[in-house]
Amino acid sequence: MTGVDYWTLADGTKHPTGFWAEEAVGPFEVFTEAGYEVVVATPGGVIPSVDEGSLSAEANGGEKNATQVKATLDSITALRHPIALGDVDLDDYVAVFYAGGHGPMEDLAVDHTSGELLVAARDSGKPLAIVCHGPAAMLAATIEGGANAFSGYRVAAFTNAEESQAGLADKAEWLLEDRLTEAGIQVEVGDPWESNVVTDRGLVTGQNPASSRPLAAEMVSRLA
Repeated sequence: MTGVDYWTLADGTKHPTGFWAEEAVGPFEVFTEAGYEVVVATPGGVIPSVDEGSLSAEANGGEKNATQVKATLDSITALRHPIALGDVDLDDYVAVFYAGGHGPMEDLAVDHTSGELLVAARDSGKPLAIVCHGPAAMLAATIEGGANAFSGYRVAAFTNAEESQAGLADKAEWLLEDRLTEAGIQVEVGDPWESNVVTDRGLVTGQNPASSRPLAAEMVSRLA
C-alpha cells in the first residue's frame, strides 16, 4: 500500500489523499472470509493513511455504508502494524495485492523496491492483483534495459475519463492511463465507475473502487 497522505499536483500543491477505503476494506473482507491472513506492507513500513474523501457518504453510497466501511477499517489491525516493502519475502505469501487511491501516484510509481517486488511476483506465478490507481506502481517495475516488466499485458486501471469526472485531470501532472500506455501496457477501458476486471496471465487488475471486490474474488478463485 501507499505510504503517503498527499499527491503532488502540476502546480506543486499537495492534494490530500492516501489509500481508498473501499479498495482496502472490500478485498480484506473477501480474503479473510476465504480464510487468508492479510499482511500490510508500505514503503519504509509507515502506517498508511486513508483518503478522507473515501470515507464520505457520497463515496460509499450512503451514510450507512460509510459508517460500516469506517468501522471495518478501524478493526483491521494489520493496517496499524505494517511491515516495510523491503522486508517482504514472497516465499511467505500466496498472493500479492495492491490497493489504490491517489497515493500510489506519488510514491509507488517511483519506488524501486516496490517495482522489484512486482517483477518478482510476476515471475513467481503467484496471483498478483492491483486496483484503481494501484497500477501506478507498475510504472516502477522495469527490467534489464529499462523496459517495463508488464509491457504487452492487458490491464484495467483508473481511466482518464474517470479522473476528469473526479475533477482532477486538469490539475494532475500526469494521468495514469496515459503513463501505462506509454510504458507499453494495454489499458482496457470500461464504463466510468462500473466494475471492470481484466485478467492476463497471473495478473488481475481492476479499474476503480467498484472493481475491488470482484477483483479480490477472482484472486481467491485462483488460489482455490
